[in-house]
Order: sequence, then structure tokens, then C-alpha cells
Amino acid sequence: MPSPVRTAAPAAGGSVVELDRAPQRKGRFEALSADKLRGGYYTPEDVAAWMCRWAVRAAYESVLEPSCGDGAFLCSAARRLIELGATSTHAAEQVQGVELLPAEADTARRRLSATTGQESRAAVATADFFEWWTRHGGRRFSAVVGNPPFIRYQSFPEPARSRAMAIMQGLGLRPNKLTNIWVPFVVAAAELLEPGGRMALVVPAELLQVTYAAQLRAFLTERFAHLDVVACNELFFDGAEQEVVLLLAEGALPNRVAGNVCRVAVTEAETVAGLLQAEPSSLLARAENKDVRGDREKWLKYFLTSLEIGLMRELRAHPRIVEFGALAEVDVGIVTGANEFFVLRGSEVATRGLGGLTHPLVSKSAHLRGALLSGDEWEALAGRDERVHLVNIRAGARGRIPASAAAYVAEGEGKGVHEGYKCSIRTPWYHVPALWNPDAFLFRQIHDFPRLVLNGASAASTDTIHRVRSRGVAVTTLVAGAFTHLTAASAEIEGRSYGGGVLELEPTEAERLLVPDGAAMAAALPLAECDVLVRSGRLAAALAENDRLVLRGALGLSEGECRALRGVWTRMQGRRFARGRSSRKRA
Repeated sequence: MPSPVRTAAPAAGGSVVELDRAPQRKGRFEALSADKLRGGYYTPEDVAAWMCRWAVRAAYESVLEPSCGDGAFLCSAARRLIELGATSTHAAEQVQGVELLPAEADTARRRLSATTGQESRAAVATADFFEWWTRHGGRRFSAVVGNPPFIRYQSFPEPARSRAMAIMQGLGLRPNKLTNIWVPFVVAAAELLEPGGRMALVVPAELLQVTYAAQLRAFLTERFAHLDVVACNELFFDGAEQEVVLLLAEGALPNRVAGNVCRVAVTEAETVAGLLQAEPSSLLARAENKDVRGDREKWLKYFLTSLEIGLMRELRAHPRIVEFGALAEVDVGIVTGANEFFVLRGSEVATRGLGGLTHPLVSKSAHLRGALLSGDEWEALAGRDERVHLVNIRAGARGRIPASAAAYVAEGEGKGVHEGYKCSIRTPWYHVPALWNPDAFLFRQIHDFPRLVLNGASAASTDTIHRVRSRGVAVTTLVAGAFTHLTAASAEIEGRSYGGGVLELEPTEAERLLVPDGAAMAAALPLAECDVLVRSGRLAAALAENDRLVLRGALGLSEGECRALRGVWTRMQGRRFARGRSSRKRA
């Protein structure tokens, strides 16, 4: 029986994945009952066996599974030890599991006993891993294997959360409220390895790309001699759009070493079946080692070749290439707290008598078809009765609001809108804060290109679309000049993608995008021409022409460098598109 991947858990322990981004569905993984593990999925035995084949290399080695669930990795490790020559008795003594949930721990013990033919209650400790970590007596292991829990900081209960954070702090890391609980699992597990030891864990692909994992990336490069990251264009877990990778770390050092020369390689397989058919050592031997920059770079970059990585680093140091944040400020759109109440159609505004009490709004990226949004185009959206009106109720001089507004507020309170978190912390609850019109819009979720759209409609936007304010560059220049393969390639590295194939840019990530400086941007196509090309589906033509005018003409990049940038964009974009097709195919 495979190791469970769970949507939620009452506390630390077990192999837990939060499936926030996808409905649960059956596929390669059989769903558990809702009562058992709240709709979990099982990790395949063959994945656990493949990882143990890499991690366990001698009959005498000791193996830890820190969150063992029902013991899939534990049993695979025992079988691997026996295969290498260990007796059944010794194999049962050389593996150690830790599991919080008593029922799962009992299952793991039974499965291990069936695998080795030996009874051993001590082989599986029923405990919170972080509490066990502090009192286990300093035992070190040759290998750590498993699938740690993926639980948000806010969902991780006490006292386990405080123990986990204290362990990280004691090891020199600085966790925060964005830290997912798999991070301290990885850190604590690494500290239990003997010198030269190995770690094989299933972790979220967020390791490669999110800010809260930056410290972990640095920790791993300072703690190990070699790191392999194994990814797959097919999602490992069919029932979820949570993309995971296999983290294979070896050559554990006695202590962290600042400036350690750690070799990092990324291997990507097309299918899970193809990956599992390959011998781990021969598959990994073909991977190219990358020059790692600790936590200063996202590891998404390491899917590129060393030449491509070198080019992107050189361009970041180019005197006339800047981060987008030097030219513009990027902020989230308006967070209403209840879009169904605050974002209305024109017909709803009329029915409730709210004329004059709304503000023009863009509520979804489909409202932005080109490189600019004009006032006439917004009026056309309103004429089609799209949801483009933001309720903007403000009290008058005597603190009163119009009768129609009061009636609508009462209607909202009758539905409990005011009790939602965002509304409940506002006074008055119906007063939407931070209402201002940006110079331009920037898509938060991106299909192909991180498009900027000039705001010619004096409209605001919801938080599905970022708001951009220029820092002095003409907005028409800013928007048109960003249409280059430099920005396209940079977005694929600075952004983050999940299992559905969509690229997402948070404001801080958007501000790190590489763009030409303002003077170089001025050489770009006129915005009106960019708008026509984008609306007609000719994005490639706009990018190619601006590459010629801006990258080659104003910046002096070579044709080969521009071609390489286009290659970086299409390679990284193709990677997320492939994973998106894979998830839809198995839905």
C-alpha cells in the first residue's frame, strides 16, 4: 500500500499535500475515504522504490523516513537493504519511521513486519517529528527518504509549528508566516544525516521558485556536495495540480559551509513511467551541473543550459538593462473581500439605484484584449453588461450615505458579507480601500507573455490584475518598450508556474523582470502599432520587431543573443505548457 498524500492533517506527520488549486479526482492514485484522510491520494510504490534505489547503497546503512504515513518508503528501504545483502532482522533494525497519526503508524508497523518478517514496534515512532527530533538521542542516518507534509504555516497546529520554527532558527534560518511546513522537515531531516549521507525527498516544485524557499536553497547548497532535482513534464500526482520534484541530495557535510561549491543538476523526464524505467544513477549522470548562486536566483533557471544561464546573468549586469521596478511600481489590484457584492454589472447598478456610486473597473484579463484599454472600449464592456462596476460608497459630509446605498449595504449584511475576513476588519466594512487608477495594468496570471496594457479608461482593477505606476517614463513608452524577448525570457525565470501550465507573477517578481532602460524603450514600435499586432494575434511579430529596434538597435545585442532569448522563452514556456496539457488530459 503506497504512502498517502493528504489534503490536510490535524498536525505534522504523514506525507501531506495541500490540494488547493485543483478539485479532487481519481486517476493513477486511488482516493481514500473522506473520513480517513480528508480525501487523500496515495503515492505510488514504484516512486518510493526508485528513490530508495538511489538513496540506499549498502546493506549496513541506516534509513530514516521522517513522516512515514503508512510506510511505503520505509518498506521500500527495507526491501532495498535486503536486496543489497542485509538479513531481514537487520533490515528491520536499520530503518526508522516517525508518524504522528497512531492509525497510520500502526499500519506502517504491520507493513514493515510483513516486509521483513520481523516484529519491531521501535521501528516506527508515534510522535510529532519535530518533538522526536529534539529527543531522539543524536542518532545519525545514512539516508533520509520520504514525502514530507505540505501544509501552510497558518494550518500547521501548535505546538508542532513552534517546534519546527525553533529548529530552523536554531540552525540559522529565518522562517516567516509564508513558510510551508515541508521546509523545516527538509532542514531537520538533513541535520540527521551522517557525513556523506544522502536525502531523497518528494518536495513541491516551489523549492525552485518561491521566495520563502530561498533560504532553503542556500541551506542545501551549503550542506551538501551535490544536489539533483528530478522533474517531470507529467505531474507525479494525478489527482492534484500540485507540481512536485524529487530532491536527491548527497555528500552531506558535517556542518553548513558558506561558499561551498555545491554541484546542482536538473533532470527532466517526459513521463513518470519513462523516469521510473531508468536506472537512477545512469539517468542522473547525463545531467549538466550548473553554477549555483545560492538563494540569489530561483532554481527555475537551472532548466536552461549553462550557456543560456550565462547569457541571462550577463544581461542582468548590462549597463542599459534594468529591472522593471526601476521604471515602475507594481502593486496588487483592489482586494474587495467579496467580489460578488462589490463588482456589479450595469444592469445590477441600475436595479439597485447605485448610479453615481460606482467606479470603472477591469475585473478579469479577458477585458484587456490589446496593449491599451481606451475609454470607449471600457464603455463597450459596460454596454455588454460585463462586471466592470466597482461599488464605491462613500459617506457624505454628515457621515450619511444615500438611501439606495444604505439599502444595498443592508442587503449585504443580510447575506453576511460584512462577516468575511477582509470586510470585518474595515470600518465601515463597505468602504473598499486603496482605490486608485494605475497608469497601466499587468496580468498576474500569464498564458504566453507578461503583457502590459495602458489604462486609458481611468479604471481600477481587481486583484486578478496588477496595477502599475510609472516612475517617470512615459507610459506609452513603458508599455510598448516591454514587448521584447528579453522581458519574455525573464518572466519565465522570475515568475512561478504550477501544475496547470499558467505562469504567475507577484508584484515583487514583476519588478525583477529585465527590461531595456527608458531611453532604449523609446526606440520601440509606437504603442498603437503594438496594440494592433497584439489584438490580431501577432504577438510574435511585435516581439520580433522590437527585438530589432530596441535590443539590437538601441542596446547593441547581437542577432544570436536575441535568438537565444527567444529560445529561453520558448523552452521554459513549452515546459509549463506541457505540464498543463498533462494535467488536463488526466482530469
